[in-house]
Amino acid sequence: MRYTIVGRNIEVTPGLRDAVEEKIGKLDRYFTPDTEVNVTLSVQKERQNIEVTIPIKGTIIRAEESSSDMYVSIDLVEEIIERQILKYKRKLVDRKQSTPSFSEAFIQEETPITEEEIKIVKTKKFAVKPMDPEEACLQMELLGHSFYVFLNAENDQVCVVYKRKGGTYGLIEPEF
Repeated sequence: MRYTIVGRNIEVTPGLRDAVEEKIGKLDRYFTPDTEVNVTLSVQKERQNIEVTIPIKGTIIRAEESSSDMYVSIDLVEEIIERQILKYKRKLVDRKQSTPSFSEAFIQEETPITEEEIKIVKTKKFAVKPMDPEEACLQMELLGHSFYVFLNAENDQVCVVYKRKGGTYGLIEPEF
């Protein structure tokens, strides 16, 4: 795998680089050698954060973890990525089309079925009312939800507003 390691508010020392490559390198058996791995290390208010992104054709495997120690964060994020990889493998429909980044040995390997399968347990239908994004944020706050689906009055598209860390809001608009 090819690593791109970036530091924000932290210097990426050779020790940190080695720790990332060693821990994330355990995932080598799942991927082809030319798979790109993007790692961002950051420090915010005594929290040591790591974000790992592995772009794969058709999707992205991503995990973020934080703790008071960067080496602990690196250990935790590796476990999350491995769980996501195994879950993604079970969901592949067309193995030859969707898996150029995965190694052939990993694809052929039997994967045990776990209880972590995705199950939709509730379906909800609701009427969407045309409104602007600011009004949608107010509705979301009134309902106490972390996201809100609405019909954007400005462009007649179904959009989503969501609450971000730090009390800010995000808007998701479809792109066709």
